[in-house]
Amino acid sequence: MRLIRIHVDRPLAPGAAVELRGQAAKHVARVLRLQPGDEVTLFNGDGSDYSSTINTLRKDSVSVAVRAVAVARAESPLALALVQGIARSERMDLVVQKATELGVTTIVPVAMTRSVVRLDEDARAKKLAHWRGISIAACEQCGRATVPAIAEPVAFASWLQRRPTATRRIQLVPDADASLVAAATGARRIELLVGPEGGLDDRERDAALAAGYLACRLGPRVLRSETAAVAALAVLQSAAGDLN
Repeated sequence: MRLIRIHVDRPLAPGAAVELRGQAAKHVARVLRLQPGDEVTLFNGDGSDYSSTINTLRKDSVSVAVRAVAVARAESPLALALVQGIARSERMDLVVQKATELGVTTIVPVAMTRSVVRLDEDARAKKLAHWRGISIAACEQCGRATVPAIAEPVAFASWLQRRPTATRRIQLVPDADASLVAAATGARRIELLVGPEGGLDDRERDAALAAGYLACRLGPRVLRSETAAVAALAVLQSAAGDLN
């Protein structure tokens, strides 16, 4: 039987009583039709799972008792950040969902020359909340108890000024000489750059190279942005032993 997992934005501890409201309560009571005594797992992003039992169900809330805590075991040994050129809505949503399922620690949406979507300040805040919701739902589904950090959308040129230490930087380039697996071998921290629809333009590719991003190929075919991101993340996690 598959255990139901629910994200909550509050501290958790054994013995605590938690009131689920809003969408979470509706999902438990009306969609899943759970009953008092049924078991659920709560998590708040701190890396632990909290075994819990439903006490009571009301019209607009569900009371849950936390029984025990255990460290979740769904995280990858690889610290993997995805720097993703902002793509169209449904494609970007897919990348956020699948990247979460594949164990990334961080997602950084970057505005690039060929990004079709342009976000003003209000739109950035709404998109960030939307992407976080998608990531949380993916964690509930896949068993992760650590929600990936999703950075505020930023211009690509601004992102390149950041130089993380001890991180291997890789950009996907269809005609590159280096293979993705060879470039990632031995790394424990990787930052993967994937362009939007149409990929990186020549100036962005050169700027990424200057910032330490090694150009790597991902097979003999040119993949769509969302396909490339998902495929490359899977390859990197497999090489790190996460998908074995």
